[in-house]
Amino acid sequence: MNDVSQKLAASLEQLQQLQASGCVAIQSKQLDRLHRERLLKHGFIREVIRGWYIPASPDEKPGDSTSWYTSFWDFCAAYLSERFNQSWCLSPEQSINLHIGDRTVPQQLLVRSPKGNNKPTSFLHNTSIFDVRLSLPAAEHIDSLDGLNVYCLPAALVYCSPRQFIAAPVQMRTALSTVTDASDVLSILLAGNHSVVAGRLVGAFRNIGRDLIADNILKGMSAADLVVQQDDPFAEKVKVSFGRRDASPYVNRIRLMWAQMREGVIANFPEPVGQVTDIETYMAEVDDKYVTDAYHSLSIEGYRVTRELIELVRSGNWQAEGSDESRKHLDAMAAKGYWDAFVAVKKAVRAVLEGNNAGNVLEQAHSDWYLALFGPSVAAGIIKQSDLAGYRLGPVYIRQSMHTPPNRDAVRDMMPTLFDLLAEEENAAVRVVLGHFIFVYIHPYSDGNGRMGRFIMNLMMASGSYPWTVVPVERRAEYMQVLETASVKQDIVPFTQFLASLLEKKSPAGS
Repeated sequence: MNDVSQKLAASLEQLQQLQASGCVAIQSKQLDRLHRERLLKHGFIREVIRGWYIPASPDEKPGDSTSWYTSFWDFCAAYLSERFNQSWCLSPEQSINLHIGDRTVPQQLLVRSPKGNNKPTSFLHNTSIFDVRLSLPAAEHIDSLDGLNVYCLPAALVYCSPRQFIAAPVQMRTALSTVTDASDVLSILLAGNHSVVAGRLVGAFRNIGRDLIADNILKGMSAADLVVQQDDPFAEKVKVSFGRRDASPYVNRIRLMWAQMREGVIANFPEPVGQVTDIETYMAEVDDKYVTDAYHSLSIEGYRVTRELIELVRSGNWQAEGSDESRKHLDAMAAKGYWDAFVAVKKAVRAVLEGNNAGNVLEQAHSDWYLALFGPSVAAGIIKQSDLAGYRLGPVYIRQSMHTPPNRDAVRDMMPTLFDLLAEEENAAVRVVLGHFIFVYIHPYSDGNGRMGRFIMNLMMASGSYPWTVVPVERRAEYMQVLETASVKQDIVPFTQFLASLLEKKSPAGS
């Protein structure tokens, strides 16, 4: 090991010790200057603002936002606590998002503190915080979520802006649906004589079908001689029925997203032109598209795959070259796994064409697809056998995305809900678009979510007699952008229009 390598190794040991202690936001004083400058030069840390850094990967390209988005919340928790000595709290609106598990990175994070200076502090990638000089809510109204000081949910609902019900209806209805009793909200309303807010919340609870809570708020306010005018703050009624005791806000959020997005899908996706009567012809057309589909789907994921390799895999004549760590070997394993999964997906497509419910077929088959995708990589020793156990066991992040997929426990609530929604959905276009989108929004696996999402899309295509459809690698940037818009802004229309533009203008087999 040469002198430069030894010095870098020593610096990395310092960084490793900080990370082992759980440190994400690194202050200048925590690293010796020479170590800090060396790590910065070689790309192992990035400066967020003067005197504050985050760990990074040296192979990140200029402009890559992944390390920042994955560090954002932990960084903000440490930075704000250091700067304001724990005397700070996030806004009611942001508090609501975090309470329901929505950890989307905001463009600007609103913070209140008696020590605030009423101006923004710029961070990486056009993000910032804006600290407003305001007194804090009462101590009993503040919770801590993963180091972030937030309003407790009842207080956040009372103190959030009326505009939030229009701007973020999915998040607001999800939050309201987690309230199972009027008492916590009512005590805050009574303590502050909040008659107008009470009227807004009564209307909001009625909007989601929680009439008992609404009635109890009205009775409590009336008993205190406070006059309440009921006012529904939402722009429209919701078409989702909540159970009285839905424990998971994640389940409610998925159902609300589905209900809100489906009309945009129906308005922007072509109706199927007929019914498949010749299943064999349809399946032959699927086979004809395998090489093109595999090439584009794997290329979107960053694998360097040639059409020749794909043909070799299909014929059974492929041989991986080089060491287990070689890129060529990884690409070959990915191609072999794709072929095995494609075979499994075709069985599911046939079952749907034969009249079986697409949501039920997917629920039964999707784990087989995943096992097929990664079976060759396990056999080759590239990944551990335990990685095939099922849904991920820890957090996962999407490169360049401000959307943070839900935690592992939420995944286990959300996936059965997705299958139920697909099984219940009557419109095939909605199954196609939202089946793909909601799956990658949940991101249930550590790897392979994009490929699985496109397989789901095409299974749902078959359920509506649409042809097997390929997402071309040449449009990868556009594809990722419209998925990001749907995830972060809850706007499904651009993604719907993107998929619609890929459809072939032809009749289904046998029509």
